[in-house]
Amino acid sequence: MGYVYALLAAVLFGANGSVTKITMEAGLTPAQVTEFRLVGTAVIAGLVLFIVDRQAFRLPRSQWPVMLLLGIVGVALLQATYAAAVQILPVGIALLLEYTAVLMVALVAYFIFKEPVKARIWVAIALVLVGLAVVAQVWSGTLNPVGVALALSAAVCLALYFLVGERQVARMSPLAVSFWTMSIAAVFWSFVSGWWELSPSILITPVDIGGAAGVLEVPMAVPLAWNIVLGSFAPFLLSLAALRHLPATAAGIVASSEVVFAFVVAWLWLGETLNVVQIVGAGVVLAGIILAQTARAGKVINADLALITGPIRMIRVADESASL
Repeated sequence: MGYVYALLAAVLFGANGSVTKITMEAGLTPAQVTEFRLVGTAVIAGLVLFIVDRQAFRLPRSQWPVMLLLGIVGVALLQATYAAAVQILPVGIALLLEYTAVLMVALVAYFIFKEPVKARIWVAIALVLVGLAVVAQVWSGTLNPVGVALALSAAVCLALYFLVGERQVARMSPLAVSFWTMSIAAVFWSFVSGWWELSPSILITPVDIGGAAGVLEVPMAVPLAWNIVLGSFAPFLLSLAALRHLPATAAGIVASSEVVFAFVVAWLWLGETLNVVQIVGAGVVLAGIILAQTARAGKVINADLALITGPIRMIRVADESASL
C-alpha cells in the first residue's frame, strides 16, 4: 500500500503542473495562481487541525523566525518561481530543473552540516548536469534562459525548504508546519499577487481544458479547485500515508516518477513534446536524481510535500520529493 500511496501522490503532483499552466493561459498571473493555491491549502490544513490538533494553532515565539523563513522562501517564492517557469517552459522540463534541489540538499548537507554523504553523489551530479545540458540542448539555445533561471531559483527555494523543514518537523507535526508555512506565504503574497484586481466573476470565467484534443470549456473554479485539493492537499496526505509504510528513501524514489508523469500528462493533454535526444537527457537526469536521493547516509528528506507545506511539498518523500 505504501508504494500505491506514493505513486498516486506522484501522479497527482505531476499532473498538477499542466493544470497550473492552463489557469495561467486563461488569464491569471503566476502570483494570482499561487495566492489561490496558498490560501486554499492553508484553509484545508487549518480545518483538519481544528478537528485533530487545536494545540497546533499556538506557535511558540521561538518558532516564528524559522516559520517565516519557510513560509516566505520555502513556500511563497518556491510556488511563484515554479509557476512562472511553467508559464515559459514545458511543464516537464520546469519540474526536472526544480528537482535539482535534491543535489543541492546533498551538497549542503555535506559541506555545511558535515553530514556523511555517499560517494555516489558525485556520479549523480555528473549525470544530472549532463542530462540537463542535453534536455536544454545548450548547443542550440532552444530553451528560454529566463524560464531556466526561474526553474533553478525554484530548486534553490525547495532545497532550503527541505533542509530547514526536515529539522522543523522534528519539533512539531508536518500538518502544523504546513498550515503555518502556507498561511505565512499566503499573507506574504497578498501584498503582491494583485488579488484585488480580480472580481468574483473570475471563478465563472470559461477556461479551455481540452488541450491538444480540442475545445472543452469549464468555469475557472474547476481547475483552481483541482490545483488546491487534488494538486496540493490530497497528494500531501498520500505522501504522508506512504511514509507510514515505506522508508523515506524508497518513497522518495517512487516520488521521482512525478517528473515522468509531468512529461506524459503535458504530452497527452497539452501536446508538449520532446525530441528523442531530450527524452534521453531527461532519463539521464532522472537517474541522477534517484541516485542522489540515496546518497545521504544520515537523513533523507521528503520532496513533494512541499506543496501543502510548500507547495505542499515539504516532507513529501525523501530528499526533494518532500514539497509538503
